[in-house]
Amino acid sequence: MQARNNTSAALAALALMLAPALSQAADAGLPAIAAFQQAPAKAPDTTVATKADTKAARPASEDALRETDVWGRIRSGYAIPDLDNPLVAKHITWYSSRPDYMARTTARASRYLFHVVTELEKRGMPTELALLPFIESAFNPQALSSANAAGMWQFVPGTGRDFNLKQNVFKDERRGIVASTDAALTYLQRLYDMFGDWQLALAAYNWGEGSVQKAIQRNRALGKPTDFESLSELMPAETRNYVPKLQAVKNIIANPGQYGLTLPLIDNQPYFTAVDKTSDIDLTIAAHLAELSVDEFKALNPQFNRPVITGGEHTKILLPQENAEKFHLNLAQWGRALSTWTTHKITSARERIETLASKFHTTPEVIRQANNIPQKTVLKAGSTILVPKLATSANVDIAPEVADNAIVALEADRGVKRGRGYKAARRHSDDDDDAPVKLVKAHVSRYQHKSRHRNED
Repeated sequence: MQARNNTSAALAALALMLAPALSQAADAGLPAIAAFQQAPAKAPDTTVATKADTKAARPASEDALRETDVWGRIRSGYAIPDLDNPLVAKHITWYSSRPDYMARTTARASRYLFHVVTELEKRGMPTELALLPFIESAFNPQALSSANAAGMWQFVPGTGRDFNLKQNVFKDERRGIVASTDAALTYLQRLYDMFGDWQLALAAYNWGEGSVQKAIQRNRALGKPTDFESLSELMPAETRNYVPKLQAVKNIIANPGQYGLTLPLIDNQPYFTAVDKTSDIDLTIAAHLAELSVDEFKALNPQFNRPVITGGEHTKILLPQENAEKFHLNLAQWGRALSTWTTHKITSARERIETLASKFHTTPEVIRQANNIPQKTVLKAGSTILVPKLATSANVDIAPEVADNAIVALEADRGVKRGRGYKAARRHSDDDDDAPVKLVKAHVSRYQHKSRHRNED
């Protein structure tokens, strides 16, 4: 089920909310760049599910909107019926006996929870669903499972595409904070509408709706109940523990002191702002202009797979509010190229990385790092890779259709003899006066990161 369309009144309210930020951008001399604050709706017209089989219409609690801490706001919107069984107790013990793990997870969550809770309230959904990434990824947007599920909400590639999450060489929106949250909540809404029960909807999110439907049909045929606990004996261990894990976290968040834990204060206000960009920009340059570390920039913009952010004005980057203001001011004074990268399409198997490095005045290592090309592999014809810009492409952005359709196809290096191109590339890497090579290598070294397994810190 797709998210409900905004009414014209909501659009008008949004326009009024955007006006000050747009005016500020214009005052900074940046008419094409607009920042907007993702604030909660002041009078949301929503419903929340208070039972397993019904939704009771009510506005968001005024107490929730007055909360100074996001944790209190989450507690005020709990609406999924509680579980109380040995599995819940087991997981409460696991989480509460690992205060360092909980501290790291809640610290990561502090960047994202305000946005997630706001989106849940807009849709009238139970606010404890904001805690689901505790179970899925420990709030690590770079988490990658053995089943290739990625991001904070752990979408596998096919389900991600079903919910319009772009996945290409340059971007994987399964990791993007705003896009993946919208997709996850839309998916959970659809599952609730299918089963009329939040616990079964959660089981289906983990196990698949078809598997839950088959389990329901089997119990019905035997005259047995079809609630979560009655179906759990038919579920794989991961799904059988899935809702109890969420219940355990829910109980701990409800009363952390009871379990010897302290939660970090998360102000009940937006952590980040979305900023439009008008041209390609290197990830390291964007972080520099925002006066953020590269790690913090990636924590808010984990969807970008390469050291350059493409996509023109339709691509947004997330920044803390005060850093968005710094970004505008620093960008207005930058006066240099924003991107040092362009693309090159491999047309022949004879185009080896060593030859390309010589052609683009860089090293094989820089090309491999920028494109995530492992050692002892070569590029197949048809691949599109990043290479450093030359003077002829200095002011040319990567075309959107190129970014959307780029692929990198690899095969094992079968030991083709290294020729003159490799030696030339080595000479470039040894040239102490080759400043452009050093710049590119520095950008790449700051860009690199390792994907982590789900729940791995």
